[in-house]
Amino acid sequence: MKPNEQKHAAGFPSARKIRRSCSNELYRTAKRLKLWVPKDKMEQAEKLYFQKVVLNLQWIVENQSNRKAQADWWVEAVSAEIAELWEVDRERLSEAFRDAYGG
Repeated sequence: MKPNEQKHAAGFPSARKIRRSCSNELYRTAKRLKLWVPKDKMEQAEKLYFQKVVLNLQWIVENQSNRKAQADWWVEAVSAEIAELWEVDRERLSEAFRDAYGG
């Protein structure tokens, strides 16, 4: 194997990288909401978000350079459950996520 070749042909990120990214994105979202989220609720949100990402990993990897499409997916697939969990307005949460994520 040449030094510049990727180890994974499909280019899928590791579970650890996905988990860390989900955690960071939710942390930045909560920060933009100026909201303190209890540790247990943050962990539940991270677990939920991670599961949704893993279930849609193929699409996410295919659209990795389209942050707007990924943010749209997040609003449709993830935001309602996290808004309910964190007890915040879904629209505010979605705006904060887009601001934090860059989509």
